[in-house]
Amino acid sequence: MTLPDLRTDVPHAARIWNYWMGGTDNFPADRAAGNAVVRVYPEIAAMARLSRGFLIRVVRFLAAEAGIRQFLDVGTGLPTMQNTHEVAPGARVVYVDNDPLVLAHARALLTDESVRYVHADYHEPETILREAARTLDFRQPVAVMFMGVMGYEPDLEVVRTIVARMMAETTPGSHLVFWDGTNTTPAVVEGAKRLAESGGVPYILRSPSDLATVFAGLSMVEPGLTQISGWRPASPEVEPIDAYGAVARKD
Repeated sequence: MTLPDLRTDVPHAARIWNYWMGGTDNFPADRAAGNAVVRVYPEIAAMARLSRGFLIRVVRFLAAEAGIRQFLDVGTGLPTMQNTHEVAPGARVVYVDNDPLVLAHARALLTDESVRYVHADYHEPETILREAARTLDFRQPVAVMFMGVMGYEPDLEVVRTIVARMMAETTPGSHLVFWDGTNTTPAVVEGAKRLAESGGVPYILRSPSDLATVFAGLSMVEPGLTQISGWRPASPEVEPIDAYGAVARKD
């Protein structure tokens, strides 16, 4: 299969994240950019790991306690271990990403008819919603997930507009899951600077209070907006990290 615009000599966000996650679907340019961040913010590997733990706990909560059987995972990135459809077996899941490498992996791995991949950018909510409706029933509750991807959009108002448009299509009982990196320590801010300097796509770190505005009009699920490591942790020992997230319900 021919992959359009697959530049292995240019750092790519999904592949850099795959490198931090300990994956193998990355190239020297991605590793060089990733290492530039690690040198000033070594906690980035922990953030990648903790973000996966957050996804697992959230999806388990939504499937087991909130009764959600449909998931729209926007900006999913490269498949790793314990993906959404694996954490909630039997659920309908639509993954969305605009990376051609992600598309190749998705076509190879996602063979279940209840799990589908949509090749689209999150700036195209109408396309996402139209394509997702081929698998998901928007008359029933859906969990809409933005997992650490909205920092690539520099305008917070655009972020809010995209999220609001997606949630507007959902029925009451649906949930929004959202997390992003935050500007809560000087080291993580320096890490974002090094990422951009090394050729990676700039990532905008926002304050937790900025992220809270994304959930406007929704009811926060306890414990509300918190560090992703502290959202219903499996252990009382919570590892601090510069990333905040929450789950909120549409009433």
